[in-house]
Amino acid sequence: MVSTAISFSLLPIKLIKEETRMASADRRKNSIVKEFGHFTCRCAAIEKRIQKLNNFLIDGGFGSLEQNGLIYRQNIFIRSFEIGFDRKLSLAALTNFLQDTALNHVRMIGLLAAGFGSTPEMSKKDLIWVLCTLQILVDRHPSWLDAVEVDTWMYPSGQNGQGRDWLVRDAKTGKPLAQASSVMVLLNKKTRKLSKFTEEIRDEIAPHMMMDCNPIINSRKMLPFDVNTADYARTGLTPGWNDLDLNQHVNHVQYINWILQNVLRSLIQHHKLSDITLEYRKECDINSILQFLSKIVKNGSNHSTDTNNLIELDHSLLLENGSEIARANTIWKPREVNNFKNAVYTPA
Repeated sequence: MVSTAISFSLLPIKLIKEETRMASADRRKNSIVKEFGHFTCRCAAIEKRIQKLNNFLIDGGFGSLEQNGLIYRQNIFIRSFEIGFDRKLSLAALTNFLQDTALNHVRMIGLLAAGFGSTPEMSKKDLIWVLCTLQILVDRHPSWLDAVEVDTWMYPSGQNGQGRDWLVRDAKTGKPLAQASSVMVLLNKKTRKLSKFTEEIRDEIAPHMMMDCNPIINSRKMLPFDVNTADYARTGLTPGWNDLDLNQHVNHVQYINWILQNVLRSLIQHHKLSDITLEYRKECDINSILQFLSKIVKNGSNHSTDTNNLIELDHSLLLENGSEIARANTIWKPREVNNFKNAVYTPA
């Protein structure tokens, strides 16, 4: 009888422990579910912020339309890989800014169809834009982490050309830093021949153009380069795959790189480029082998800080058969005395 009594007295205790254990498990389960819910909400919030950031980047960041939609404006922060040895924005990076803002402009007004800025009507006819001339004037080179404001707009240029200009300003002060002017023409991407504007293309683009507008920089025609008068020459230049763009030819920025990479080192050390004018005359592809020629037009003092002592050079890029693909003129002004002290050493 004693053992039976003890057995009945222990049964409620086991039930209580079991119920307690189950209740504790339910609380832990509810706690886990609640915590998981919070975690899921946090993940959703993070995902939403990431998507918002991606949309912000896709939409062009700071891009906006000004003056009744005729001017595209974008703010750009200068990153570390866009500066040179002197801690200033490189000309190649500046030229990339020009290209990027032009494409963002076309995209924002709803005309970007395919290729580099091709409109829907251009795409129907297998037409692409090619650069005919480009001139860049630099008054002051911004530095790493500076913010620049880029304005760009389009206007008619002759019967079969489109002009596009840029004004680059300090985003904080509004002071002009650089300006650029260009003319583009149409090229058939299948025949690789120039094409005239059709009425459909003209009607498509006209509402977004400044119709009574002159180039921001007065254009100047360069004289043919006499190869017999060249002061410097470099042969065996070849494009790489990274030099090609969506139009399957060497991008116009690479021509600028070839010029800067093949001028005398002493010129780069003591002068900085303030004016470059290019005429693009023929396409260049991955199989091209080039020669680069330069001659001195005006020779200032390499070590003077007098801004009147400028150096002016003419350049020509030719194929092996002597056919000229581009000609250029560059003007260099003296650097500030302390600009070169932080340069890295490069062997001769």
